Amino acid sequence: MATKNIELVAEPRAPHFVGDGFRVHNFIPSGFRLDMERMSPFIMLDYNSKYNFPPSEIPKGVGVHPHRGFETVTIAYKGKVAHHDSAGGGGIIGEGDVQWMTAASGVLHKEYHEEEFSKTGGEFQMVQLWVNLPAKDKMSQPKYQAIENSKMGRYELPDNGGFIEVIAGNYKDVKGPAFTFTPVNMQNAKLNKGGKAAFSFPANYNTALLVIEGSIKVNDKEIISTDHFGLFENEGEDFTIEAMENAIVLVLSGEPINEPIFPHGPFVMNTREEIVQAIEDFNNGKFGHLED
Repeated sequence: MATKNIELVAEPRAPHFVGDGFRVHNFIPSGFRLDMERMSPFIMLDYNSKYNFPPSEIPKGVGVHPHRGFETVTIAYKGKVAHHDSAGGGGIIGEGDVQWMTAASGVLHKEYHEEEFSKTGGEFQMVQLWVNLPAKDKMSQPKYQAIENSKMGRYELPDNGGFIEVIAGNYKDVKGPAFTFTPVNMQNAKLNKGGKAAFSFPANYNTALLVIEGSIKVNDKEIISTDHFGLFENEGEDFTIEAMENAIVLVLSGEPINEPIFPHGPFVMNTREEIVQAIEDFNNGKFGHLED
């Protein structure tokens, strides 16, 4: 099979704070040609690189806000987040866990540092992705998937190379627990120094890597370091990653949703008219109720 090669490597730009508790770098969309169409079905990637929050009696976070037309996926690498939504979903995302919320027809949502984590403070490192929904599913019922780390698929690499955690999609014969509306692969490669993993995704899938820890070599030539994002060309199917030191790599690959994308703030629909309707529905209380 043909090799899938790196198209570009993006470094994090200056972070900004979302609310008062999430210090994020925007990789999608950004100024690196990583727009919503190019990365579909991944239409946003906010990366809270490792940051040490001081203790606080008042949990930091983001108050009540709406979403419609897509899914939010939060992956916890360090720290803990408490979250709730107006459809009844919620709980605590602990280290290694994933919160997968399907906003679809509309929810109100809030997320804060978990109370005990807030009191003690400590290292905080998270990824939040927005995954688009096809037009036929944008107005479906909201749903929620709490994916504990112990429930993820796990593929052990040979020669003590580490392992692959499968959140969604497949790695070889190991399947992830997440339900997705379109084909999505979301995996954590947790590699020991010298560990090597081979991946294969269809050429037309949009495929990328985010190096969470350590540094890696892609296809025996391209080195990508901590907190950098690597985008692959839409040619070829196969690639390898090798850990230059102990490493954690978020691997993303998904089939593009070839439909118009019309975003406006927390709403992502297909047309302007649908955005106007979303704003009207929100103002009329149709997203439910959630205490701040």
